[in-house]
Amino acid sequence: MAFLITFVLFFAVALAISLVGMRMWVRPKEAIERVTNAGVHVPDRVPTHPSLVFHDLIKRLGTVLPTSPKDVSVMRRRLIRAGIKGDNALRILYGCKVFFGVAMPVAMGLLVANSESDSSNKILAILASAAAGFFGPNEYVKIKSQRRQKEIQRGLANGLDLLVVCVESGLGLDQAIMQVAKELEHAHREIAEEFTMVNLELKAGKRRVDALRNLAERTSVEDLKKLVAVLIQADRFGTGIAQSLRAHADYMRVQARQIAEEKAAKLGVKLIFPIFFCILPSLFVVTVGPMAFKIMRELLPMMNSI
Repeated sequence: MAFLITFVLFFAVALAISLVGMRMWVRPKEAIERVTNAGVHVPDRVPTHPSLVFHDLIKRLGTVLPTSPKDVSVMRRRLIRAGIKGDNALRILYGCKVFFGVAMPVAMGLLVANSESDSSNKILAILASAAAGFFGPNEYVKIKSQRRQKEIQRGLANGLDLLVVCVESGLGLDQAIMQVAKELEHAHREIAEEFTMVNLELKAGKRRVDALRNLAERTSVEDLKKLVAVLIQADRFGTGIAQSLRAHADYMRVQARQIAEEKAAKLGVKLIFPIFFCILPSLFVVTVGPMAFKIMRELLPMMNSI
């Protein structure tokens, strides 16, 4: 009997606690609204990451700098050659010029404010920092474009050999360019991107001649311009593309060998200054040093005693 009373009492207390909990804490209405996405209040302003805020600030600063259409076309061409092809790339570049052109002189002024140097030197330092901040982004784009052109130049030989193999195996030029872009995607990413861009332009309906000319204009690599000229001439005059590519590949191989021989011939002249300023002083120390030390230790005391 005591066991039954204990069981009933425990069951009643547990049921009461469950009902109170379901009533006060679970709130099934809110749970249902959360699951069904009903009554969800969307905030008017979504919190933004600080990096996105800085990015937006740079883009807004890019509209402050007045530019001429000629300068815009030149800078856009430089950005494309550097591999920066975004819609807001030019605006971000000008924003960086404005931001660093203002921030770097301010930082330099704070650094030299408490220094003991002359006021003229302080002004020169601030002006130099302003020039570096304003023209620094241009130099960055220039260096990046030169580096990308070197990468394209390095991967062009392998790309041309693959193009010759694909064309001689029976593929058309468009399919061969697509296959070369797929094969060189990991080994030479820059030339693969350019060939992929040519493919996309051809799929969009642009003529092959225009797509190839755009390739030469985008990259501004001399060897690639020669390859584009060969392909355009072969397409215009109806000659065999495979034969033209094979002849051009042989020409480029001979040219690469001549460039390597020229660099090897210049190596002796370039080594003169490192040898004269770095190697010869160490040789003098090793060979003449012990003898000079011996003369100073033995001969000079003898001369002084006489």
